[in-house]
Amino acid sequence: MQELNSFKKGIIDGMPICLGYLSVSFAFGIFVMNQGVGFSWLHALLISMTNVTSAGQLAGVPIIAAGGTFLELAVSQLVINLRYALMSVSLSQKMGTSVRLIDRFLIAFINTDEVFAIASSQKGTVGRKYMYGLILMPYLGWSSGTLLGAVAGNFLPEIVVTSLGVAIYGMFTAIVVPVAKKEKTTLLCVLCAVALSLVFNFVPQLKAIGDGFIIIICSVLASVIFAFLAPIKEVADNE
Repeated sequence: MQELNSFKKGIIDGMPICLGYLSVSFAFGIFVMNQGVGFSWLHALLISMTNVTSAGQLAGVPIIAAGGTFLELAVSQLVINLRYALMSVSLSQKMGTSVRLIDRFLIAFINTDEVFAIASSQKGTVGRKYMYGLILMPYLGWSSGTLLGAVAGNFLPEIVVTSLGVAIYGMFTAIVVPVAKKEKTTLLCVLCAVALSLVFNFVPQLKAIGDGFIIIICSVLASVIFAFLAPIKEVADNE
């Protein structure tokens, strides 16, 4: 089986991801600076450079800002980012002979949804040089966009910063809504998670629970409920 192992090809394939990440991470940089607890542009940059996970970072920053525990932060990241472990296992089957063990760890670190989709769609196997080219551009786009957003947060008018601070929530809404419109089960699962979140917000006895644990409980409980109520039917191989 032919192995795709061109660094230049990886750069070219990763460029559209880089440009897409610039706008999202710019909003994240603004979001960090909008927390009002002393985050600096360096904090925002380090978060993006050491995580590369939009949903995880969005959930993690408020936990840090609220003084949450390390356990709360770690478990929330595990739940939110567990899919990346599954994606990395799947992508490992696509790796060519040139990919060493250390390469697999580095590639898994930046194995985002878009990187996984592009790498998996290639014909044959993918080599070490190609994968490094492919992950380099998204990493630079995500980090530089965060830096630009965090720096801009110190200069833009407060009303603009506040408005851009909620832009990242709009991104996740845009991701969920199209799927929810097509799949009734997804819509009900989302509404279930929202309802559970409202319970934690309005029931006095539950307000003492940290934001991170609320995210964990709502997401896991809603997923478990609909895993039983509406399990995904396996498609037969001959269909």
